[in-house]
Amino acid sequence: MIRIGDLALDLPVLAAPMAGGPTTPDLVVAAAGAGGLGFLAGGYRTPAQLAEQIRTVRAGTAAFGVNLFAPHPVRVDPAAYAGYARDLAPVAGRFGVTLPARPVEDDDGWPDKIALLCSEPVPLVGVTFGLPPAGAVRDLHRAGSAVAQTVTTPAEARLAQDAGVDLLVVQGAGAGGHSAVFDPVPAAAPPHTLVDTVRAVRAATRLPLVAAGGLATAADVAAVRRAGATAVAVGTALLLADEAGTSEGHRRAIAEHSGPTRVTRAFTGRPARALVNEFVTRFEASAPLGYPAVHHLTGPLRRAAAAAGDREWVHLWAGAGHRSARSGPTAEILARLAV
Repeated sequence: MIRIGDLALDLPVLAAPMAGGPTTPDLVVAAAGAGGLGFLAGGYRTPAQLAEQIRTVRAGTAAFGVNLFAPHPVRVDPAAYAGYARDLAPVAGRFGVTLPARPVEDDDGWPDKIALLCSEPVPLVGVTFGLPPAGAVRDLHRAGSAVAQTVTTPAEARLAQDAGVDLLVVQGAGAGGHSAVFDPVPAAAPPHTLVDTVRAVRAATRLPLVAAGGLATAADVAAVRRAGATAVAVGTALLLADEAGTSEGHRRAIAEHSGPTRVTRAFTGRPARALVNEFVTRFEASAPLGYPAVHHLTGPLRRAAAAAGDREWVHLWAGAGHRSARSGPTAEILARLAV
């Protein structure tokens, strides 16, 4: 038995939030049914869409969380944005789409999502991309929710502890999808193993830890738990799960173990690990930092390519352990990692 917030769980392997489709209410409910916990991915959902998913999950389980993107924009340089838009235009034209002429900066509906979670509390609220604005942790606590902050370094862990969160999700360099690093602007430090990162964060804070990033086997899970993690969260390992909403093209790419992964800002202007395809190869060098503006810039192209079944021009998020992903029920995948 382990405790995550106020929840007592039998399984120390949780389902990480995967925004954009892979995480579904069925996957979250299945993770809870296995004795663990799943996070709904609130990122890129409207407040109304998120509310509907919460109601669906609540009908199936009381053991779940909701993860949000903190409003932590990195403003894009206008000239760099215009240059990247010109680079992308020929490919966008091939798919018959028009790209935004000006940068779109938004907060992913943060105030309305916090209001929703305060009026309809859930057991656990996760935050990534940076610390929540002042007062949000207090408001969520008053509503009865525990708060989990995703961090990548001991320094971020100390800031999160000072902000009053209840537990930390320690993300390693091998994680698929977006890095949760608070400040993506400086050059990345040499990557440490997840075990090393967990040990360093354990030495810096008293808070409970959930380890995440590149975990692919039961041995991986056991190693980070020995290093000080109460539990782990996995995402890429669940991309092929029966209950996942992973697109068919993404499923095929993972199932075929098609090539290496790379951390790239080409898709969204924020570092994220994906399978290498033509988009990454052609545009990584010219892509500027700038989230969410670059995310909105490339969005029409990526959606059109996905609709056409063209894997070369979509983001294929995948962690370093993607070759170990297997299909099957979510409960079986999580249980296998917990052995």
